Amino acid sequence: MTPSHTAAIPAQPAGLSAGLTFVMAAACGLIAANLYYAQPLAGPIAESIGLPVHATGLIVTLTQIGYGLGLLFLVPLGDLVENRRLILTMIGVVTLALIAAGLSTTPGPFLAASLAIGLGAVAVQMIVPFAAGLAPDRARGKVVGNVMSGLMVGIMLARPVSSFIAQFASWHAVFFLSAAVMVGLATVLATQLPRRAPSTRLGYFGLIGSMGRLLVSQPVLQRRAAYQAFQFSSFSLFWTVTPLYLAGPAFGLSQTGIALFALAGVAGAIASPIAGRLADRGLAKPATAFGLLSGVAGYLITHIAPDGSAIALALLTLAAILIDFGVTMTLVTGQRAIYGLGADLRSRLNGLFMAIFFTGGAIGSAVGAWAYAEGGWALASMIGGALPLTAFIVFLTERRSR
Repeated sequence: MTPSHTAAIPAQPAGLSAGLTFVMAAACGLIAANLYYAQPLAGPIAESIGLPVHATGLIVTLTQIGYGLGLLFLVPLGDLVENRRLILTMIGVVTLALIAAGLSTTPGPFLAASLAIGLGAVAVQMIVPFAAGLAPDRARGKVVGNVMSGLMVGIMLARPVSSFIAQFASWHAVFFLSAAVMVGLATVLATQLPRRAPSTRLGYFGLIGSMGRLLVSQPVLQRRAAYQAFQFSSFSLFWTVTPLYLAGPAFGLSQTGIALFALAGVAGAIASPIAGRLADRGLAKPATAFGLLSGVAGYLITHIAPDGSAIALALLTLAAILIDFGVTMTLVTGQRAIYGLGADLRSRLNGLFMAIFFTGGAIGSAVGAWAYAEGGWALASMIGGALPLTAFIVFLTERRSR
């Protein structure tokens, strides 16, 4: 590492104050929310821009595709490009995409903007390893957990917030307001984030090519990505199916009621700092087991009371908290584990980890919709509970091998 590179990287203990940790956590939440604002508004958006009903799913799908592509081809740049500049560039991309979405009146421009929103939103996965790199080793899990708590709160609040804004204004306002928030956020980050110039000497194509070798050669990455793929698949299945279940004849909830139900999941974000602290104390394995079993328990308790009863609704709410708690617990312990594999590899490792478990989430959403159509909550919940149970069984083989 050259002297110029050394000067660009702040000393670890002084590089991440409590204030900067909060700023990075808030940034993660605000940026990640852009991935989910359109989900509850897909119907009104499709009607407004003239998108056929059968193609409404493209509104969400293209954003997810953009995010997946960004994880694989843009997030690794954090190991190559000065981090602050890279993060601000991606926020600029998502800001322009939000404005374009808000201005769209026909399907083509809106769908292109949706893809670009996903691409730009990968700034989140550049901030998290950046924060991990600034933290001292003894507190890395705590820092990752605190930053990830902001991310999870943003994800869970995005849907009810966009529904609320659209009720009083329009779906266009949701995108314009978020674009304004992104401008303010970029201004804050430009003044608060330190510079970090990576020491990697690979070119871009060499960087991308190295990711396949990392996946093959890093068993910790393989296992942690597999656990989280099962977990996030279960999580996505739950949040795809429960709005349908709650709006159905058993419960008959309105959209407002469903939005309030979604707020319960925010409570699961408290798992992030807890998981980080446990990992710092060498308790990542018990925390992982607890997270996986929380997901299993969440689905099991939904079958205690009769469908449609007040007790059933209360248990479903508790299930949402348990499932969100579990997925957050294993996410943070997983990130803490992979970030310990090498400072110069963090962005590539994070891109691979996120891309793998994000794929699991997409599969979970698709399977959940099919299962609910075929067998209602009984079939969907059986599959949903089997996913973290499978991950737990795989996890037990790790414990026996060490």
